[in-house]
Amino acid sequence: MINIIIDNKKITAKKNKTILEVALENGIYIPNLCYHQDLKHEASCRLCAVEIEGRRGISTACNTTISEGMNIKTNTEKLQNQRKNNIWLTLSELQKEIPPNSQLRKVVDYIGVKKLLSNYAPKEKNLPILNDEPLLIRDMNKCILCGRCVNICQEVRKTGVLGFANRGINSVVATAEDKPLDESGCKFCLACVEVCPSGALIDVPSRQFDENNAIEREKKLVPCKGSCPAGTNAAYYVKLISEGKYQDAYEVNKEISPLVAVLGRVCFHPCETACKRNDVTEPISIRALKRFVAEKDNGRWKNKLKITPNTNKKVAIIGSGPAGLTASWFLQTKGHSVTIFEADEKAGGMMRTAIPKYRLPREVLDSEIKEIENIGVKIKYNSKITYPDKLLKEGFDAVYIAIGTPGIMKMRVPGVENKNVLDGLSVLAKINNDEKINIGKKVGIVGGGNVAMDVARSLLRRDIDVTIIYRRSREQMPATLEEIEETENEGIKFKLLNNPIEIKNGKNPNKIDVRCIKMKLGEADASGRKRPVPIEGSEYDWELDNLVMAIGQKSEIPEEFGLELDKWSNIKTDDNLLTNKKGIYAGGDVVSGPASVIEAINFGRNGAKSIDKYLGGDGNIDQNYVGKDEQNKCLGRDVEFAGKKRKKIETISIKDRELNFNEVELNFDEEVAVAEASRCLTCQLRLGISKAPLPPIKK
Repeated sequence: MINIIIDNKKITAKKNKTILEVALENGIYIPNLCYHQDLKHEASCRLCAVEIEGRRGISTACNTTISEGMNIKTNTEKLQNQRKNNIWLTLSELQKEIPPNSQLRKVVDYIGVKKLLSNYAPKEKNLPILNDEPLLIRDMNKCILCGRCVNICQEVRKTGVLGFANRGINSVVATAEDKPLDESGCKFCLACVEVCPSGALIDVPSRQFDENNAIEREKKLVPCKGSCPAGTNAAYYVKLISEGKYQDAYEVNKEISPLVAVLGRVCFHPCETACKRNDVTEPISIRALKRFVAEKDNGRWKNKLKITPNTNKKVAIIGSGPAGLTASWFLQTKGHSVTIFEADEKAGGMMRTAIPKYRLPREVLDSEIKEIENIGVKIKYNSKITYPDKLLKEGFDAVYIAIGTPGIMKMRVPGVENKNVLDGLSVLAKINNDEKINIGKKVGIVGGGNVAMDVARSLLRRDIDVTIIYRRSREQMPATLEEIEETENEGIKFKLLNNPIEIKNGKNPNKIDVRCIKMKLGEADASGRKRPVPIEGSEYDWELDNLVMAIGQKSEIPEEFGLELDKWSNIKTDDNLLTNKKGIYAGGDVVSGPASVIEAINFGRNGAKSIDKYLGGDGNIDQNYVGKDEQNKCLGRDVEFAGKKRKKIETISIKDRELNFNEVELNFDEEVAVAEASRCLTCQLRLGISKAPLPPIKK
């Protein structure tokens, strides 16, 4: 250890450290711009000038190593004047307004400026602003040539994209031959943006965030994780797959949910919509990679699973859909005895009754439910609960209601009560339970969501002529793109910009005539989509055997529950998912309205946290199978990286789908999975970059 003095403060520090490092570690701010704790020291800005007793002149603190007995002054009048001069010289090259939240602006405000030449006006560089590239904007008119972006690109990431071009006063940061970033081997890690102090390199507007909001910052920087309702660390598990660590990748998923294999098939993957790779080429196939590792699972996590000793507390869960199953898993691991009450003969909720087998094979669902039972969760089938309060009186300490939204929304058109008008969920339930369904050979389906696609594709497999009618355009369909595409691929017809307006008995027995009208798109409505407007005089009749309504679901809360409902007739809860009755919680679609499996899983997680706290626990339900992401800061050079396309998810042929419910999507093989994972921009690396030292706020 070495003893030194900085501004009359005695300090003991480790040897081989610089004056600037020691000063900052001890709460002494020395102005700086080119310095960054993750990079080699350039000493180009010379703002960190200090005076050292016994040495002539001025030294730069960022590259002067401490020595025993060193006595350092950081804030003399001489130093203050020199810094002001240096700041003026820096600003003399800038004609642009300094971004208010940049390090440069804060340093300028802290030091102040001493004008050396009163009549001097900054010379215009007139460099082009490059704002048509993926993810970042380059405005070298704001560059102060600190070299931090070049340093991190060359020395840390080793991608070798940015460098100094030209010499002297014409020096500028650029790519080789001024090529676009995607042709220069850029991996779009955006480390250059993170370390830029002047605003010369910034995120595109859609990816910007409030630097003072840590939660928003992380969500924006790692949007795959930030957009996942359950907070799955997709960036981490994709990286692990690229390294061939498949079991680790699976266990990162298992930490969040007991239904990894299910999600690998049916998740609506908001992570892919948010993926920054979208802005470069195409998003990473995150859902398919989840399925890939789910099928690689060797069960190692079972030896790592931590289950708290029995707390002698009992929890009743009403409903065995994704919210109920997830809550049961995490509450059981917290030592509580969990019993699920399921009204049907089998568990799974709408995962079983509404999602077709060609999307979710039942052996996959059953296997994951079995693992939940294996840790001690009890499931009582054919057990419809009418009075949740009664469960509390029978000895349960808490109740979690997760009954979903089994109610059907109907169109408000004359004739909708016709016996030949069916609801989509009932049709799917019968098909998925291998029951006979009384339906004709020519069927229309109203709706544009995933349920409409599922009904259409399921009926097609029963050899029925199916047409989907939807009042908006294809682009406005709420169904996922892959579901729409597969529905089209299978030959199902669409009547887009058409809408039923009346249903009446047909001229032929057991048929109906559906009066329809053609639509056009008008002004945007509250959803942001253009409102469909009827075209006057375009009415026509459509003869069908049956019409299936698949336009939405709603809650059906028994009055006996005695719970307060919101304006949408969903159960009303507080932020902890507690209802108006003590000890009774609710979550999933019954609280939010119709949503997705991953959103229901998040409700299950949050319900488990709240109930655990209510029962005396700490609410920490997280398992840790793998540990934190150990980042490899070096990315290396790959000139073809930007242009790499998304790996196609292969499917069985259309012929192999005829009149059966064989799973349509095929799993990635290892080579494809690793190649797809290797396309990731590793956005999480930016979170590991240290924040540049900022000046203290002046009081």
